[in-house]
Amino acid sequence: MKTDVIIIGSGAAGLMCAMQAGQRGRSVVLLDHAKKLAEKIRISGGGHCNFTNLNSGQENFISSNPDFCRSALARYTPQDFIALLQKHNIGYHEKTLGQLFCDDESEALIAMLREECDAAGVKRFMNCEIEKIERDKKFHVSTSRGEFEAKSLVIATGGLSVPNTGATPFGYHVAEQFGIPIAKLKPGLVPLSFAPDDWKPYADLTGVSLDVLVSFGKHSFRENMLVTHRGLSGPAILQISSYWQHGQPLHINLLPACDMATLLDEQKTSKKLFSNYLTQWFPKSFADVWCAQLPGIENKPLNQYNDKQRKLIAATLHDWQITPSGTLGYTKAEVTCGGIDTRALSSKTMECLEVPGLYFIGEVVDVTGQLGGHNFQWAWSSGYAAGQAV
Repeated sequence: MKTDVIIIGSGAAGLMCAMQAGQRGRSVVLLDHAKKLAEKIRISGGGHCNFTNLNSGQENFISSNPDFCRSALARYTPQDFIALLQKHNIGYHEKTLGQLFCDDESEALIAMLREECDAAGVKRFMNCEIEKIERDKKFHVSTSRGEFEAKSLVIATGGLSVPNTGATPFGYHVAEQFGIPIAKLKPGLVPLSFAPDDWKPYADLTGVSLDVLVSFGKHSFRENMLVTHRGLSGPAILQISSYWQHGQPLHINLLPACDMATLLDEQKTSKKLFSNYLTQWFPKSFADVWCAQLPGIENKPLNQYNDKQRKLIAATLHDWQITPSGTLGYTKAEVTCGGIDTRALSSKTMECLEVPGLYFIGEVVDVTGQLGGHNFQWAWSSGYAAGQAV
């Protein structure tokens, strides 16, 4: 089948690109090895899809080329996607920090994208295995559903995260085939694990949640942290995981709203046990375990600590340094950090500079959003940019 545009991948970015190209009068074929459209949209946000963030901007993205995403984000904004929802009468609501979710289940959003693609004449081939890609003056794609030929080929196959939705390294293999460099891959927005012996005291605290400020390098996030049987999770940890580097410690301020040095000085005559004093902020189980792990300092009544010990305790509460052994991997990761090197792409169109007609969009590219709808916004924005160019 001859067509103007072949898009491989029917997730958020692929669907956006397809509808935009189709609306411009391009003939578009959308190919995907999955049986269902947009599985990641379906499961996002507990089934209600955190589809964008009102505050989404360049500073919310990680890339080895930080300015790359600026052009696409400026040309298709969260307000543009909201207008599309309103056109289809899809209700939504804001949660914390600008995060927007569908009122109804995320299937409504998938149906909207499907309708837009259908109206634009996009032909979809699901359950379609890609067997071979060749290029002369055009791209020739051999599949289990037949042969396709087009001047433009868009790769929207996502990353390695959430493999049970059908994630594969396909997009990276295409990049390698055409000599496109790839920035180092790693799981992002992922829980962190600790060596079993190191974590043993905390493993029984599974489910404890604390409001903390977690930092790594220049980046810090003030949100909830969740203790698990293998390590740490929760929004604060997922956020910092995308920046964390293996072998390095995290810095966790367990009481970001307090000045513990002053508070402990005020308690220097108190006979209250230190761990019991902490229960005004922490569950008793966490306070007991944390105090028991303090190096060189016993858990004893507050009036038995000297000035130096109080300062050390306060400093440790505000800067608890612990070193993860790793992450829970792509199975538990929400995104893939790294990907197609953006220096090989046009920031305006997502087209490969050295391979005219070849485009990469969405998660497969080395642009990774923070938690809270930013990765979907990158899918919409990058899909739009390519859809306007193919």
